[in-house]
Amino acid sequence: MLLDKLVLFIQNTGFANLTLGQVVMMAIASFLLYLAVEKKYEPLLLVPISFGMLLVNFPLGGLMSPPGDGQLGGLLWYLFQGVDLGIYPPLIFLGVGALTDFGPLIANPKTFLLGAAAQFGIFTTLIGALLLGFTASEAGSIGIIGGADGPTAIFLTANLAPHLLGSIAIAAYSY
Repeated sequence: MLLDKLVLFIQNTGFANLTLGQVVMMAIASFLLYLAVEKKYEPLLLVPISFGMLLVNFPLGGLMSPPGDGQLGGLLWYLFQGVDLGIYPPLIFLGVGALTDFGPLIANPKTFLLGAAAQFGIFTTLIGALLLGFTASEAGSIGIIGGADGPTAIFLTANLAPHLLGSIAIAAYSY
């Protein structure tokens, strides 16, 4: 009697439809959460990743269902709209920028010249590429390498001069 009720209870939960892949991903998510909380390995990065991994692997949760038939969509469907509409990347960069420690810069203002030199290098390279006969899009893609930010260089080149993407990606990550 009690065993029948326990089996009926389990069959009425989402865990009755749990697959091996979901169990493995939940275990990996739990391990990442452990590393973030207990071992303090990149907690700002690993905690949200592991929670996201746990949420998407809940069986039959309807968390990713789009709205329809008069029903609201799942929570993760609405959260994914931030990814789909391009809202999250600017928020992430804003948050990372807010975490920047300006203490060393304030303690030694001469280091400000290093940052200014990098920006000067971007514009010098841009003008040099234009003088060598590159188009404005190609020159912008070449110049952004001096910003020492590989993902930004790759993103800009993919949009402005995709035929230069291979060589610019190598140059952006070679230093």
